[in-house]
Amino acid sequence: MSDASPRPVPGQVPVLRLGDVLLVTLQGDLHDSTTQQLQQDLAETISRTGVHGVLIDISGVEIVDSFLGRVLAEIAAQAKLLAARTVVAGMRPAVAITLVELGLTLPGLRTALSTEAGMELLTQQPPAPRPGSPRQEIP
Repeated sequence: MSDASPRPVPGQVPVLRLGDVLLVTLQGDLHDSTTQQLQQDLAETISRTGVHGVLIDISGVEIVDSFLGRVLAEIAAQAKLLAARTVVAGMRPAVAITLVELGLTLPGLRTALSTEAGMELLTQQPPAPRPGSPRQEIP
């Protein structure tokens, strides 16, 4: 089951649904309009489908700047408000070093070395309660 178009549209980032997780694969540079569309698409898809996880694969990203770091943090914050967790997978060592040097801690994001490990993180943890659903008390 996939919410993405069969053919990628230039200037858009495909969002694929894999069970209860949305998979986003970032490649190359992202531009302002592309990131705004991605954030809107993710928020609408999370709300419409009720998925509990967003996995962002950045293995195809060579360079991370403060703009991309901010975008990742904003996506995680939006997903959290919609009761979904976010994991960033495939971070290269140079990207991790750059993020630390820029002082970007990426709150609300978990990381995984691979897409497979990211999927495990998102499918093994119990999902957060959906907004409006009754809270379950832990004995």
